[in-house]
Amino acid sequence: MSTVQIDRLLDTVIRQGASDLHLCTGRKPTLRLHGSLRNVDTKVLDSDDCVALMKAITPERAQQELQEEGSCDFGFAYGTEARFRVAVFRQRGDVSIALRLIPNKLLTFEEIGLPPICKELIRRPRGLFIVTGPTGSGKTTSLATMIDFINDNLDRHIVTAEDPIEYYHYHKKSIVNQREVGVDVPSFSEALRRVLRQDPDCILVGEMRDLETIEAAIRAAETGHLVFATLHTTGAAGTISRVIDAFPTNQQAQVRVQLSVALICVLSQVLLARVDKPGRVACYEFLVVTPAIANLIRENKTFRIDSAIQTGRKFGMQLLDDHLWTLYSKGIISADEMIDKGKDPGELTEKVHRAGGQVGRTELDTEE
Repeated sequence: MSTVQIDRLLDTVIRQGASDLHLCTGRKPTLRLHGSLRNVDTKVLDSDDCVALMKAITPERAQQELQEEGSCDFGFAYGTEARFRVAVFRQRGDVSIALRLIPNKLLTFEEIGLPPICKELIRRPRGLFIVTGPTGSGKTTSLATMIDFINDNLDRHIVTAEDPIEYYHYHKKSIVNQREVGVDVPSFSEALRRVLRQDPDCILVGEMRDLETIEAAIRAAETGHLVFATLHTTGAAGTISRVIDAFPTNQQAQVRVQLSVALICVLSQVLLARVDKPGRVACYEFLVVTPAIANLIRENKTFRIDSAIQTGRKFGMQLLDDHLWTLYSKGIISADEMIDKGKDPGELTEKVHRAGGQVGRTELDTEE
């Protein structure tokens, strides 16, 4: 298989608007389209095909890593069309490749449906803004949109630490320096340790992976920087508990006090398959730290945060299940999708029944 073939596959991804491309031995190339897997109509790939495809796109440095570690990650630009984030890994002795499409065009707040209050919050001079959600829920896209908004409207020095860099930002009204973990800097914690000397206004930490990185992010937020960070958690209250639990018990009380002061908000998101048209829609839980919520964090009463979000609507807050219900009521998502992604499936199921709706995969049953 020649490199022409990889170009044709990448063109197909872009043309069809797929989010991912999977290349595995013993299967046709497979797209992830609106969340579902679809085969591309070509030959079934054999071991040599996968190696040839891997070599066509993988830089020397990453091929070396694949040899030594059994897997590697990198990003590359595909013409002016798009960028791809790539994971290459060995399985059963063969090479498998997963490519994620990173569109070149950054979306606006309105296009991805971010809560409008985000625009006000990211104008703040300091504090910690955490974006959470499962893998593939669009955290990177939401953050890229916010960074782009700052870049367009405010004069700030933005420094990011990412693994790998996905969206490229160019200097507009702000200066943007993007550091790639493994290329420009060895780790997130090292990037954060150095960043305060680089005169930043805004700092983006791709992932708060370990205690050292979490500590550094909170410290940077306290010392007068706006810090964006991501975590793989679901729900706002769960995120706060997770951050605090990362610390040794004897430090947790102090961290609660630090968080109650430093944290601005938690945006928790999931991506859902639409039923009204092809594509996906984002659903958000949004917590804004008000004095009342800062008290709950300080006093270790995170279990009361969900009800505080419900009463905090005037501050732009919302619970995930409430937003899911809104999307379902408008006919944008199915009842099953809402219940699968909801935090309290039992309650949502009852609400559907009370509203005279049906739960159960009837649309799937009829297809079979």
